[in-house]
Amino acid sequence: MNIFSERLKDLRTEKGITQDKLAEETGLSQAALANWENGKRSPSAAVVVILAKYFEVTTDYLLGVSDDP
Repeated sequence: MNIFSERLKDLRTEKGITQDKLAEETGLSQAALANWENGKRSPSAAVVVILAKYFEVTTDYLLGVSDDP
């Protein structure tokens, strides 16, 4: 599992929401979220921005460039 996958799953579980709820609130698909969390696929830059805004962290944090959210 890559750092993006780990951080995405950690942020989602810390917030106490399911993949379905995250998909609903961001307009992304649950299947895509599952693939990203499992490290099977990588999101586009636009999706990283959407997720960073949703979780109120930096894109650098999500991508593992920085450890400061």
